[in-house]
Amino acid sequence: MNNQNNAAAGGQKDYLDKALDAAEKKFGGSMGANPDKNRKINEKITDSIRGFFEKVTGKKVPAKFSN
Repeated sequence: MNNQNNAAAGGQKDYLDKALDAAEKKFGGSMGANPDKNRKINEKITDSIRGFFEKVTGKKVPAKFSN
């Protein structure tokens, strides 16, 4: 939980967070102009993706894709 708070506060981002930020900048229009502004929402999205991956595969997400 502490890592989530660090990422939400603009701390260290993993590859999944960076990928979502890049997609948001490219396709997000005015909402994608500042991904740090949407960090809490983005963190919920990436946490859901990680949870779905673990549920489907039964494996943990690799460390470089998980904060």
